[in-house]
Amino acid sequence: MAVTSSSIWREFLWGALAGGFGEGMMHPIDTVKTRIQSQAIFTQSQKQKSILQMVRAVWGADGLRGFYRGVVPGVTGSLATGATYFGVIESTKKWIEETHPNLGGHWAHFIAGDTLGSFVYVPCEVIKQRMQVQGTRKYWNSVVLKDAARSNSNASMYGYYSGMFQAGCSIWKDQGPKGLYAGYWSTLARDVPFAGLMVTFYEALKELTEYGKQKWFPNSSFRVNSSFEGLVLGGIAGGASAYLTTPLDVIKTRLQVQGTIVRYNGWLDAFSRIWLIEGPKGLFRGSIPRVIWYVPASALTFMAVEFLRDHFNTPTHKLKELTSLSIDNKKTPFQQQS
Repeated sequence: MAVTSSSIWREFLWGALAGGFGEGMMHPIDTVKTRIQSQAIFTQSQKQKSILQMVRAVWGADGLRGFYRGVVPGVTGSLATGATYFGVIESTKKWIEETHPNLGGHWAHFIAGDTLGSFVYVPCEVIKQRMQVQGTRKYWNSVVLKDAARSNSNASMYGYYSGMFQAGCSIWKDQGPKGLYAGYWSTLARDVPFAGLMVTFYEALKELTEYGKQKWFPNSSFRVNSSFEGLVLGGIAGGASAYLTTPLDVIKTRLQVQGTIVRYNGWLDAFSRIWLIEGPKGLFRGSIPRVIWYVPASALTFMAVEFLRDHFNTPTHKLKELTSLSIDNKKTPFQQQS
C-alpha cells in the first residue's frame, strides 16, 4: 500500500498527542525516580532516601511545583519525539525494509524511530532531568554550596535554570553540544533493549493466553475483548521490561545530570563505579517508580493499538504492524504488525 501524506501526518499527530499526554500525566513520578537515581551524585553518601522519604523531601523543600520542575522540556521532547517516531516509521519503514531486508520487522522500526527521534529527545531529556534535580532556586543553591565545600577542585556545579530556553543556552555555553547530548548512546542502549523486551514479552503473553484458553476452555465461545487483553498484557510486559532495564536507566540519568563536574567517564565507567560503590542496589535505584510509570503507559498504549487494529482495519486505515514501544522517558512509539 502506498504511503500517503495524510497517513504520515496522522501518524505525526497521534504520536505527538500520545507522547505529550503520557509525559504530562506521569511527570511527578518521573521526578521522584530521577531524584532517587541521581542523589548519589549530590550526597556522596551510601545512606540514600527511599521513595517515601524522597516524596516528603521534594514536598517539604519545593512543594507541589517541585514535582513538576522540568515538565515543559519533558512534554516538548515527548511531543517532538512521538511525532517524529510515528512520522518517520510511516515514511521510512518501507524503504528500510526494502533496502535492508535483514533489518525488517521490529529492527527497522527501532532504527527509524529510536535513533532518529533521539536527536530531538536527548537534549530535552538532559534539560528536563537537570531541572528536576534542581527543584527551587533556594534548594539548588544549598546543594551547590555543599558540593563546593566537599570538592577540592575549582570546578563548580551548574547554575540554576529558570526555564527550558535559558537552560539550553546555559548548557550550550558551558559544555557545547556535548552537554546537550550527554548520555546519548546510553539512551539508545536503554531504549532499544526495552522496546525489544516489551514486544517479546507481549507476544509471548498473548501466545500463552491463547494456549491456556485452548487447553482449559476448548469448547467455550467466550472471547476476551482484544482491547482489554492489550491493557492487561501490555501493562505486564511494560512493567517487566522497565524493571529489567532499570540499570541502563540509572546510568543514563547520572551521565545526564552530572554536568561540568565529571564523575563518570562514559557508560562503562559509570557501570563499574556504581557496582563497586553501591552494589546491585545502586543499579536498581528508582526501579519501583520506573515500573509504576511504565505499567499504565504500556497498558494504555497496547490497548490503543488493539482497539485501532479492530476498528480501523480498512484499506485506508489498516495498521500493518504491531506496536513496538520505546516510551521512556517518555516516548510512546508504536510499531504496527499485520
